[in-house]
Amino acid sequence: MTVTTRVKLSTMMFLEFFIWGAWFVTMGTYLGKTLGATGVQNGNAYATQSWGAIIAPFIIGLIADRFFSAQKVLGILHLTGAALLYYITTIPNFDGFFPIILAYMIVYMPTLALVNSVSFKQMANPSKEFPPIRIFGTAGWIIAGLTIGWLGWEQSNSLVLTFKMAAIASLVLGLLSFTLPATPPAKKGQKTSLSDIMGLDSIGLLKNRSYLIFFLASVAICVPLAFYYNFTNPFLNEVGMKAAAGKQSMGQISELAFMALMPLFFVRLGVKKMLAVGMIAWVLRYIFFAYGDTGSNYWMLIAGIVMHGICYDFFFVTGQIYTDNLAGERFKSAAQGFITLATYGVGMLIGSYISGPIVDHWKISDTAHNWTTIWLIPAGIAAFVFLVFVLFFKDTNQIQTQPGLDIEEPQGRVEV
Repeated sequence: MTVTTRVKLSTMMFLEFFIWGAWFVTMGTYLGKTLGATGVQNGNAYATQSWGAIIAPFIIGLIADRFFSAQKVLGILHLTGAALLYYITTIPNFDGFFPIILAYMIVYMPTLALVNSVSFKQMANPSKEFPPIRIFGTAGWIIAGLTIGWLGWEQSNSLVLTFKMAAIASLVLGLLSFTLPATPPAKKGQKTSLSDIMGLDSIGLLKNRSYLIFFLASVAICVPLAFYYNFTNPFLNEVGMKAAAGKQSMGQISELAFMALMPLFFVRLGVKKMLAVGMIAWVLRYIFFAYGDTGSNYWMLIAGIVMHGICYDFFFVTGQIYTDNLAGERFKSAAQGFITLATYGVGMLIGSYISGPIVDHWKISDTAHNWTTIWLIPAGIAAFVFLVFVLFFKDTNQIQTQPGLDIEEPQGRVEV
């Protein structure tokens, strides 16, 4: 790979996740403070991510994989996204906001797979070459949050600027995409079935009882995960944390740190314990949020944010490796697509629709909520999933790991 290509791919990854992190983390606060949205409306807005994840395979499978070069599709989608993001800043109410953010997520989510396709096509050894480029994506998300915190947009009620910032970055990435190395359609002239697109060829894995337990736990654990994505920023701003978006970026920093340590944990803990630690960390995170404040218990809020690295890496990344190991060469891609569709599609969708009514139910006034009760609910859900998993899951498949293991995040993941 030439230096020019490496720089272009790294810039592409940086902008891809900078765009998402620029508005996604603080959207709930923007909806509540600027558009006067309810918790239900906030949940509906975040559910558009799940709808985008469900629809994305069809865009990739029916268009990008068969007819057009990936970099051109990427460019068109981001230019369209730039127009939608800028237009959304002119809308004064939620009723007008929702269909535009839905359209945007349908346009954006397929780009998560496309940037990977463009990258892999240029690599002779993706397992070694991809991680140093992918890490720029996480850096983009972190810098977006730090920028929002540094500029004080949350405190000044100027979060509309996050969408404008994202629109500019999307415009830049859209134009940059047309200069990326050619990535012709991988399945040009081939027929693509619904089973191929949705990864249904791997459904036979569910005949394995332990994998079925893992699969159901993965879907269920995404319900409390939706509470984190949808309401952490509004919660932190409501309780008085300054530069909340910037401090939330510590979650991505911890994600990077634990990602590097995962091979060591694998050797000592094994699959079941790794997954269990991830789920129990979910419980502890929400308990920290429930009882944390900006006074003597401020450390709990910070701990809850930092624990994101354990919550995500130990469960989702471990689960991805477990799936890859069990599926075998023939069904690897289908299995990863299927589990991603089930978690970030179905699981997160359920969580978004559940979290909104719960937050509204425990609203005390126009500017306050009973956050202790609200956060104990996802903590309880996560605890139940943990108990069921520990009782019924048996790790009978040994996963080969070694220091230096390269682990990729599933398509559609942000929160880097």
